[in-house]
Amino acid sequence: MQIDSSTPGVHPARLPLNQYDHNFCDSHASLNLAQAKIEADRCYYCFDAPCQTACPTGIDVPGFIRRIADDNIRGSADLILSANPLGGICARVCPTEVLCEQACVRNTGEDKPVEIGLLQRYATDKFFEMRGAPLFTRAASTGRKVAVVGAGPAGLACAHGLARLGHDVVLMDANPKLGGLNEYGLATYKTTNGFAQKEIDWLLSIGGIEVRNNTRLGTNVQLDTLTREFDAVFLGLGLAGVNAIGIEEPQAAGVRDAVEFIAELRQARAYSTVPVGRKVVVVGGGMTAVDAAVQSKKLGAQSVTIVYRRGSADMSASGYEQDWAQKNGVHIRHWATPKALLAESGRITGVQFGYTRVEGGKLLETGELFTLEADIVLKAIGQSFVAQPLGSTLELRQGRIVTDDEGRTSNAKVWAGGDCRLGGRDLTVEAVEHGKVAAQSIHAALSA
Repeated sequence: MQIDSSTPGVHPARLPLNQYDHNFCDSHASLNLAQAKIEADRCYYCFDAPCQTACPTGIDVPGFIRRIADDNIRGSADLILSANPLGGICARVCPTEVLCEQACVRNTGEDKPVEIGLLQRYATDKFFEMRGAPLFTRAASTGRKVAVVGAGPAGLACAHGLARLGHDVVLMDANPKLGGLNEYGLATYKTTNGFAQKEIDWLLSIGGIEVRNNTRLGTNVQLDTLTREFDAVFLGLGLAGVNAIGIEEPQAAGVRDAVEFIAELRQARAYSTVPVGRKVVVVGGGMTAVDAAVQSKKLGAQSVTIVYRRGSADMSASGYEQDWAQKNGVHIRHWATPKALLAESGRITGVQFGYTRVEGGKLLETGELFTLEADIVLKAIGQSFVAQPLGSTLELRQGRIVTDDEGRTSNAKVWAGGDCRLGGRDLTVEAVEHGKVAAQSIHAALSA
């Protein structure tokens, strides 16, 4: 039987092999030199620039753009990476349309901001291509040792900041590779050609950071042990829990967590080996839902539908992300909530949904039902922090770690940042800022 998009069931290799490279290539081409200079010349180089204020890491946006205009790529990268040591990956994944570019004063007169994200990517990509001498060097050794648990954006930023300040860092992560979300949780077309690991290699090149992969807090190492053996501990733990969709889930093949599906794709030796259904239903409304849905389509699914219980404006996926999904053939249905997963002979066959509406500020079901056929259902309802590995040593609220603005927890030797920390918007760039600020706070505490 020839396998193609119309073949029922779940199969790998639905497409001609040469189609996969095309489908999973870089979703946005980099600017070339001429394009970058033209775009840089659109910047007004505002004093007290609103774009810089809107960036969680406070990158000197007018400054790095001016250096691009002057063809000073190293200087531009210096400004970016000084404020955000993961400025390359953030240039790819930041929701710039609601951060720096939304604040751009060009919006007022032209309804088109300077393309700050693309310019940031241009500067960092060019720098990594021709790195040369190190941008940053380590300070003299302080003799102090800090454990950083979790090698996602927050942990990496904290480790780099501490190493620059002369501290010895042991960076631990449960996964075989460093990077957290950047390595395991993003759509493959957002970060191609191993860019996430290239940036991490640069970040580690500052020295003073010992890496321990496959080291899980609560299993291979305990928090109380770390606080005894190290001068300080930073927790940059991600969200390991996946929220349930809130209805009975039958023991049937074809029901998967969207984050697991995305991670499988990111680590696949070949995209053609990843099986996908003919009809895919994604339940959820965030970036994970969009990444899973678009990649299902790119793997050769005939129909892919995202179903969200409220309207478009309520989806946590930005308008840009929703538009991206629709341009890639994904159908988005709003105002519907799952009622039942349908299965036959041990395999999922569809999902029954109930229509919803808002009445008096509350989300209600109308009583009307409809069914979507599916041979894969991807759950993208959101993730949660799993606090069990911490024991009872830290104050938690709403299931996350309570900290002050510098990331200090209720334990004087422990700091925390990123998704595990209470508050925030669960943005990569915000996690980087948490790690950066915590490194300064730890340094101040160890220097007192």
